Amino acid sequence: MSAHPYTYPYGPALLPRPDEPGTGMWRWRRLLPLDGSALYPLPVGGTPLVAPPRLRAALGLPGLVLKDETRGPTGSNKDRATALCLADALQRGAPAVVCASSGNLAVSLAAGAAAVGLPAYVFVSARTASPAKIALMRAFGAHVVRVDGWYEDAYRLSEAVCARLGWYNRNTGSNPLCVEAKKTVAFEVWEQLGGRLPDVAYVPVGDGVTVAAFVHGCEELVRCGAAARLPRVIGVQAAGAAPLVHAYRAGRPDWTPVTSQTIADGIGVGDPCFGREALAAVRRTDGEFVAVSDDAIREAIALLAHTTGLLAEPAGAAALAGAMAHHGRWPEETCVLVLVTGTGLKDHRWLPPAPGPTIDIPADLEAFLRHPAVAPRVAAR
Repeated sequence: MSAHPYTYPYGPALLPRPDEPGTGMWRWRRLLPLDGSALYPLPVGGTPLVAPPRLRAALGLPGLVLKDETRGPTGSNKDRATALCLADALQRGAPAVVCASSGNLAVSLAAGAAAVGLPAYVFVSARTASPAKIALMRAFGAHVVRVDGWYEDAYRLSEAVCARLGWYNRNTGSNPLCVEAKKTVAFEVWEQLGGRLPDVAYVPVGDGVTVAAFVHGCEELVRCGAAARLPRVIGVQAAGAAPLVHAYRAGRPDWTPVTSQTIADGIGVGDPCFGREALAAVRRTDGEFVAVSDDAIREAIALLAHTTGLLAEPAGAAALAGAMAHHGRWPEETCVLVLVTGTGLKDHRWLPPAPGPTIDIPADLEAFLRHPAVAPRVAAR
């Protein structure tokens, strides 16, 4: 699809006024192809921007902020595109909605379709999709199609189904509304930072739509006169699925597909359908791509959990792993944005190791006070 088929009469009048009614993503209705606030019943967008003091101190980044997309209806940034696409599907009278997914998109579509009353068919890889996420899809009533192949095989089959049956295509790489919805992350960050964009932004990359949409949103803010310059955007891929990292380093607009081998299933894409747009978008910001190992992602998950109370899945923590790989690179005054895209509450396989002991005692106060994990604190009172 064309990267940005929608354009607007850019200017300050398109931005929401501080006193304007409405919440979440729909506040930016004048920069969206349609206003779905009356059609889509689930709250979407308006996720918080977190300034975590302990994480800032641990990384030596006093200007670090986290955009916490785990606060959406199903705990991921996929909820934004689902909302806009389902509003469009309802307006079009679609008989059913379809997507291919590594997990989060399918869960999001299953929940959203249940909320609006449309049948959903979600195609997943039987080899890589999380059983826990499949259970969630089924809990919302979606038809789960487990494809004997990789994510890319599920994607191609879902596209063929939509072409043959005329069902609504929610695939992020095929439906241009997905970019339009996901760009609102940039709008919200700009507003939450007091009317400015960050200096640097770390964004996870699988198919490439999230990073391309973020850059697109920043560019529209510049066109509206709301921002003077783009942030430097760093696209973060898992080392086991990093075709765009290699293409970037070689200075190429295309890549050699790879077989994904990473715990970060949300970005485990070996042949990204939006890769060209992602490469071009990052290059327009004078940014770069970086690959992070699964061990680095596990470390980022644990650091997030232990310093911020935020539990992210591997793909959701990948951007932080990218920022950790650049430790010491940015001056203290740099405003560094890290996009946390998905919660770790859906799939417990990647929970960080617990740093504290389990205290097993009888139901007795004195036994608690005498326990080795407690007694030193009692004595220090």
